[in-house]
Amino acid sequence: MNIYDMTYNDLIMYFKNINLKPYRAKQLYDWLYVKRIKSFREITNIKKEIIEKLEIDFYFDNISIVKKESDVLVNKYLLKLSDENTIEAVLMEHDYGNSLCISSEVGCNMGCKFCESGRIKKIRDVTAGEMIEEILAIENDLKIRISHIVIMGIGEPFDNYKNICNFIEIVNNSNGINIGSRHITISTCGIVPKIYEFSDFPYQVNLAISLHAPNDNLRNTLMPINKVYNLKKLMDAIDYYISKTNRRVTFEYIMLDKINDTHECAIELSKLLKGKNCYVNLIPYNETNNLGYKRSSKENILKFYDTLKKNNIAVTIRREFGGKISAACGQLKTMKEDA
Repeated sequence: MNIYDMTYNDLIMYFKNINLKPYRAKQLYDWLYVKRIKSFREITNIKKEIIEKLEIDFYFDNISIVKKESDVLVNKYLLKLSDENTIEAVLMEHDYGNSLCISSEVGCNMGCKFCESGRIKKIRDVTAGEMIEEILAIENDLKIRISHIVIMGIGEPFDNYKNICNFIEIVNNSNGINIGSRHITISTCGIVPKIYEFSDFPYQVNLAISLHAPNDNLRNTLMPINKVYNLKKLMDAIDYYISKTNRRVTFEYIMLDKINDTHECAIELSKLLKGKNCYVNLIPYNETNNLGYKRSSKENILKFYDTLKKNNIAVTIRREFGGKISAACGQLKTMKEDA
């Protein structure tokens, strides 16, 4: 088993089962996530026979950087997993810290029409350990520490729910990477049953909803998931989540020219979200050669923003990164596969 797939509690149980004290879990987490070893043989405060047992039961997985593109305050990575599959991750430098957007699946079955990742059918889940390795590989490459995690890369996180939960438990643990739960954001296109389940998740992780349309007719054309869980079902789930957690929800809204950026759409969106503990994040679209959608003009984005503000909807416009690189989610991966 990949050692990075083990939660702290998993390791406590592992050591108990081989008649060793639970403090061994803390020792091992320190070696893995503070000292950043790549071999059990590097451990100096655990007996040789225990190290030999660890070598039998676990292995260090091998994630590698295939390609890296850089622009001002942003680095985008194509990463190769041990089975030769590839995923992406993006490191963005903000004034509040270094934020890493990670992938949760190899490919994606959600099929959102504007998304480059939607062209890549799901091959498999990314394990919790592989998500951890995304962090470790990029921290090692840039010689930095990551302070914020966004699970918004290739894949639908709630389609890989168990691994996502384990990942959050591992990355949040104070004995390891120690990224605060409020510095972690998980994004979903709207898998309603998992939103209800996530309402009971014991960590105060931020929830973002990829919305992108204010009505069912438009959302059906952009996001096939809406044909399964329409806006009524989605909003009911969001209302439940907010009432249960008392946490604010982010609604992501990609601005597509002459499709969802009209004044009428802004009014509809204001009515849909009125009274909810939420804010809207307007996202200038990253155009690709493979999809026919165009970015809204700056003028239309600002008009949309103003309409939401006038209707008392909290709204921001996402800061743009990567204007000179393959910025769209999945673009590096599809470029490699199309070549």
